[in-house]
Amino acid sequence: MNVPTASRPGLVLAICCASIVVVVMDISIVTVALPAIRRDLGASVSGLQWTVDAYTLVLAAFLVLAGSAADRFGRRRVFRCGLALFGLGSLLCSLAPGIGWLIAARALQAAGGTMLNPVAMAIVATTFPAPAERARAIGVFGSMSGLALAIGPILGGVLVDGFGWRAVFWVNVPIIAAALVATTLFVPESRAPRPRRFDPVGQVLVLLVLGSAVAALIESHRLGWTSPWILGLFALAGLGVLGLLAHEPRRADPLLELRLFRSVSFSGAIVMAVFALCGFGVFLFVTTQYLQDTRGLTPPAAGLCLLPVGVLVLVLSPRTGRFVGAHGPRWPLVVAGAALTAGGAVSAFLGPATPLPVVLATFLLFGVFLGAVNPPITNTAVSGMPGSMAGVAASLASAGRQTGTTLGVALSSTGPGVWWLVTALGAGLLVLALLSTGRRAAATADRAAALFDELSLPRPTG
Repeated sequence: MNVPTASRPGLVLAICCASIVVVVMDISIVTVALPAIRRDLGASVSGLQWTVDAYTLVLAAFLVLAGSAADRFGRRRVFRCGLALFGLGSLLCSLAPGIGWLIAARALQAAGGTMLNPVAMAIVATTFPAPAERARAIGVFGSMSGLALAIGPILGGVLVDGFGWRAVFWVNVPIIAAALVATTLFVPESRAPRPRRFDPVGQVLVLLVLGSAVAALIESHRLGWTSPWILGLFALAGLGVLGLLAHEPRRADPLLELRLFRSVSFSGAIVMAVFALCGFGVFLFVTTQYLQDTRGLTPPAAGLCLLPVGVLVLVLSPRTGRFVGAHGPRWPLVVAGAALTAGGAVSAFLGPATPLPVVLATFLLFGVFLGAVNPPITNTAVSGMPGSMAGVAASLASAGRQTGTTLGVALSSTGPGVWWLVTALGAGLLVLALLSTGRRAAATADRAAALFDELSLPRPTG
C-alpha cells in the first residue's frame, strides 16, 4: 500500500474539508435560488425538481464507482479530476441560458462531486495514520457537512439578493481553483492495496433503476400516474432491480454487495438512510419556496430562517457521534425518528399566517432530526462488518442518503399531503431504529461478517 507522507497534514485536511463544503452546500444553496431561477428562466415545478435531482441523482448513482476508481488509479489523481469537473460544471451552471442547460450542467457538476466526498474521506484516513489523530481529523471532516448546511441558505440568500441566482454557482469557481492548485502542491498520492474490480453492468443497472424511478415521480405531476410513460418508467425500474438481483451475485467484486443485506443492521441502516434524507429532501425543497413564495420573504431572510437547522446539525452531529461510540446507535436514532415524525405532522398545518416563531420552532425539529441521524446510521451500517467491507458498507450508506434526498425532491410535487408522507417516514425510521439495533440484528451482522471471512479464506485443494 502506498501510504502518503504529507508534510502538511493540516493543510491536506483543510483541502478535503473545502471539497465537502462546496459539494454539500450546493444542495442547500441552490434551493434558496429556485424561485429566482423559475422567474428568470420560466421553469416549471418539474424543471426546478430536476435542477436539484440531476445533482443528487448523479451523486447517488456514481458514489461507489468513484471510490473504486480512486482506489485503483490514485486518490489524488481522481480528486483533482473531480475538482476540475465540479468547477467546470459550476461555471456552466452560471452561464446556462435555459433550464435544460442548467440541468445538464448540474449533472456535470455532480459527476465531479462524486469524486470528491468519498475520495476526500480516504485521503484524510490515510494522511493521519495514528488512530487518535485519524479520529479527530475524521470528526472535523464530518462536521463540515453541518457547516455547509448552516451557511448554504444564508450565503445563497445574500448572493441571490445582491447578484442574482447565477452567483450561487460562480462563487464555487475560485474556491475550486484554489483547492486544485493546493491539491497539486500538497496532497500526496495513495492507492488501495487491493482495489475492487469495476462492474459496468451493475453501474448501468443502478443508473437505470434510480433514473427511471425519479423521472416517473417527477413527471407524474404533469402526465398523471396512469400515463403510459409513467407506467413504463416504473416497469423499467422494476426490470433494473431484477437485473441487479440476477447479475450482482455472480460478480467477484459487485458494485452492490448483496451479501451485506443479510445483516439486519446493515439493511436497516440503508432503509433508514433513504427514509431520513427523503424526509429532509422534502423539507428543504418545499420550505424554501414556502418562505419566499407563500410568506413573501426575501432570499436573505429565507436563508436566515433556515440557519437554526444548520447550527443544530453543526452542534449535535459531533456530540451524537461521541454518544454513539459510548452507548450505541439506538437512542439517537429514536430521537431522530421522533423529531422527524413531529416535524412532518406540525408542518402540515403551517400556512401563510402562521406566526414566524412557530415556523422557526418547527424548523428546530428538523435540525434535531438531522443532527442526530447521520452518525448512528453510519455506525449501524458498518457495525460487525469485517474491515475489508467497512468502506463498501459506509459508501452504500452514503449512496442511500443521496438516493433519499433525490426521492424526497421528486415527491415534493405531490401536494399538501407530502407532509404526512414525511410523518410516515419518521414513524418508519423510529420502528427501524428499534429493529436494527437489537441483539437479533447484531447476530445477523455477525453471521454476515463470518460469511465474508469464509469467502476470503483460500479454498482447499484436492
